[in-house]
Amino acid sequence: MTYSDHDQPASILRRQLLLGAASATAMLPFVGLSSCSKQAASNVQQLQVGGLPVTCNLTLPVACSAKTASNLAGTGNTRFEYQYNKYSGWPEIKESLMTGRIQAAYMLAPLVMDLSDKKVPLKIVSLGHRSGAVIMVRSDSHYQSFSELKGKRIAIPSRFAVDFLFLRKMLTRENMSPKDIEIVEMPPPDMPAALYANAVDAYCTGEPFGAAAQRAGYARPLRMTRDEWRNYICCVLTVREELIHESPTMVQDLVNHILGAGAWLDQQQINRDKAVAIAAKKEFFNQDPNILKFVMENPTDRVTYGDLRMIRSEFEELMQLSMEAGTLKKAVPYESYMDEQFAKNAKPATITL
Repeated sequence: MTYSDHDQPASILRRQLLLGAASATAMLPFVGLSSCSKQAASNVQQLQVGGLPVTCNLTLPVACSAKTASNLAGTGNTRFEYQYNKYSGWPEIKESLMTGRIQAAYMLAPLVMDLSDKKVPLKIVSLGHRSGAVIMVRSDSHYQSFSELKGKRIAIPSRFAVDFLFLRKMLTRENMSPKDIEIVEMPPPDMPAALYANAVDAYCTGEPFGAAAQRAGYARPLRMTRDEWRNYICCVLTVREELIHESPTMVQDLVNHILGAGAWLDQQQINRDKAVAIAAKKEFFNQDPNILKFVMENPTDRVTYGDLRMIRSEFEELMQLSMEAGTLKKAVPYESYMDEQFAKNAKPATITL
């Protein structure tokens, strides 16, 4: 197989994607965190918001940077400041939210449902994206359908991940089940290298870990949520209930900036280019901007951010799929994990970056 000059082996791509992720935060919120701005004045309330270096979380670096810009310009509610905290995986974010180290983060929607059912005081207050998951196979493989993957090894990030539900939906369409394949759980940053080394035959994950291998020339999408599951949602903005009770104005301001970031990202390609430059920075995703740019352009709706409406039926579908997958043991009441007031009262912030 021949690669162009910009193509690189999977091991190098992995280092580019998560350079520095090994030091992802698992410490107290005000110690050594990646910040969007300089130290805030004493009268400014700082909120640490956790996220992963994935394009499904892209609205968070944009919202954080936009908030800093508006504060410096003296516009909007300057009493609040948001700081982005990079985590290496969902277990670390989950632990930080459960223990109160952080009070807000992007989380997997089914995981929030499960934690809520376990009486962990969390609420979803906004979506973060739509679409953005892919199922990748080697570009030199003959696979065109899932029936051809029978008995093969397919990697997923977690059985709580909506990526896994996406895989299950695709299998069901071809009268298959997870029992027909060998499923392995694997951190998304390891997936491109595993496919390159033929350690797995396919993988299902969020971006940019599909685009990394595709751009390098040794992988191609077998299925994409943009084509198969248009209302796909995965990462949701989740806050601890005490933050809602103690500072609802801050939560509303944060939701306004997330929704504003989403609309801004889908408004024009130049905004996506700016978002790539922001997210690639060391204090945010710390990734190769060319890979992030590939996600934003191939195709342009590979991940979308403009429609962040929270629709009850979509969450109930996720819950039903999670119950069928065995990741949820029973139905979880919608009101127990959802707080719609902030989305309903939202006035999307104007993003000036």
